[in-house]
Amino acid sequence: MNSESMTEIWVYLSAQPLLWLTLTLAVYMLAILLHRKAGGHPAVNPVLISVAVLVSLLLATGTPYQRYFDGAQFVHFLLGPTTVALAVPLHGQLRRLLAMSGPLLIALVVGSLVAGLSAYGIGALMGASTPTVVSLAPKSVTTPIAMGVAERLGGLASLTAVFVILTGIFGAIFAGGLLRRLGVKDDASVGFALGLASHGIGTARAFQISEQTGAFAALAMGLNGLFTALTLPWLLPLVAGLLKP
Repeated sequence: MNSESMTEIWVYLSAQPLLWLTLTLAVYMLAILLHRKAGGHPAVNPVLISVAVLVSLLLATGTPYQRYFDGAQFVHFLLGPTTVALAVPLHGQLRRLLAMSGPLLIALVVGSLVAGLSAYGIGALMGASTPTVVSLAPKSVTTPIAMGVAERLGGLASLTAVFVILTGIFGAIFAGGLLRRLGVKDDASVGFALGLASHGIGTARAFQISEQTGAFAALAMGLNGLFTALTLPWLLPLVAGLLKP
């Protein structure tokens, strides 16, 4: 079979919606296998591997993102039911959740404000443009909420999505080791920190540690999204006024 025939076959297959869905699932399964072979090391992050491989495939084949999304959008559709399903393991931790409600509330408020305002402030002090710093501020919130907040404030939703993914991957790789060095070993505390700082990708990493860690990560992810959506739109203008010379 010559290269021209191979090209024709690829052009035909790439136009089929199931191709990119199949490739997405196959790549992720391969990434999970590599993660297990590495003994669950956080640096061998399945999301990072999957993103790198799929982006490389899109670039190598010249496939537009919209065509990829049209084929793999069923995975996107499942984000909603998956998020709701995260309440199931959390229900099993209800007694401990009530006992820790005070400290968790404080951690939520402090962590959410520090994540958003520090990103905005550091970016502004380094001379980044207003759309850039606004896009950066909600980086620790799950993607749909972060993109909505950024658009409302005049940021770039696509840039926010990139910041969110990078934040999640960075947190999933490094947060566990950092927390251990700080002496934080309690599963609930580790999970809440992961979900608060690294949203869905951090939550996925938390479930690899234990069910309790994942349950508290899911809680933090949801609460942080809600808190950020309510507070960031009116806090950022105040911070912007303070940073103006």
